Amino acid sequence: MTSVDASPTLVATRALLALAVVFVLLATTGWTTIRHRPAPWSSREAALAAWARDRIDDRPLPDPAAPARTVAAFFAGLGPADGARLAARHPLVVGNLNGVPVTLRYRANRITLARAYAAERGRVDDTRLSPEGRHEARRRVDRFASLMRPGRQVLAFDPTGTGRAAEVLGDLGRARRVSVIVPGVDTNLLTFQKTHGRYGAPAGMAEALYAAERRTSPRARVAVIAWADYTAPAGIGVDAMTGRLAEEGAVRLVGLTESLPPHARVALFCHSYGSVLCGVAAPRLPARVTDVAVAGSPGMRVERAADLDSPARVWAMRDADDWIADVPHLEVGGVGHGADPVAPEFGARLLSARGALGHSGYFEPGTQSLGNFAAIGVGAYPRLVCARADSACHDGISGTEGL
Repeated sequence: MTSVDASPTLVATRALLALAVVFVLLATTGWTTIRHRPAPWSSREAALAAWARDRIDDRPLPDPAAPARTVAAFFAGLGPADGARLAARHPLVVGNLNGVPVTLRYRANRITLARAYAAERGRVDDTRLSPEGRHEARRRVDRFASLMRPGRQVLAFDPTGTGRAAEVLGDLGRARRVSVIVPGVDTNLLTFQKTHGRYGAPAGMAEALYAAERRTSPRARVAVIAWADYTAPAGIGVDAMTGRLAEEGAVRLVGLTESLPPHARVALFCHSYGSVLCGVAAPRLPARVTDVAVAGSPGMRVERAADLDSPARVWAMRDADDWIADVPHLEVGGVGHGADPVAPEFGARLLSARGALGHSGYFEPGTQSLGNFAAIGVGAYPRLVCARADSACHDGISGTEGL
């Protein structure tokens, strides 16, 4: 959206620039990226259909779209044996259903992982597949095997298509502070964790943040969620320049935050396109979300932080070498994501990102960006390093909260 006092010439210039960007993207990604493609019958749809037909003690199972509190009440009325039976019969549904006890979700997702692993193993040597298809099958086998390692707590897992996942570090049920990492473009099952560029992938981001929070406040009861449980844009194409996938992901993010422990304070750490999603979700987030921090943001689809219509504190940072600074910060006709969150007039609390070194380095150990995230995560606000020499980012916050 454009400012009400912008000149007609400026508005026209911005519109032409946005259209030029669209045409360049269409030329490089193809018109097919925005055509409607009918979704094939998938394992997710089959699982949901089986869930809808099932009963327990002649009672229907809760609608997967029901609020987390409704699902939680249903499972609270079940005995452990009934819950375990549902997880065994419907692991794909139970493992991804907000409101289900987290330990039961972990169990259900291990079942789905084992089945997905077995199915993918059969594809590795399938000569009917192209070499590229067999290579992708090997990568998926490796990813599933890694997620199945002892001690990993998989909160969400769906191998359908490019896949979705979420992982918990720490004791989520007892946590007083929960940090949720919302990643950006090119996030899927195969990129959920990486050997090279480890701290630019969701699992590595969460690992670094959890360790930093434990160092910042050793006695704090914290948990960190690597949340790649939405369909992210693939590459810098039309999907990355519009809000469609952010709108869909925002519904899932709000559902997650509503299912988190009611006694916990929640902070969102939103990177790149993830910040678009967080901006769209902001008006619907529950009050337990006290902080929204964005890094390397192309915009939050608003002109000012106040337009997010959320009581949560809004923080923003950008490294000096981050290429996202060159992306036009505007929105015209649904293309683009609005104002720059690190612009002073946006009204976010600006934090130092010193040491981040580019677009993917905000969670690198030893950086001020990660130190600032950890301080927010545990509520140690006096430890924050502002983007400027003064302490403007501390205004209105006194002491250490919630430790």
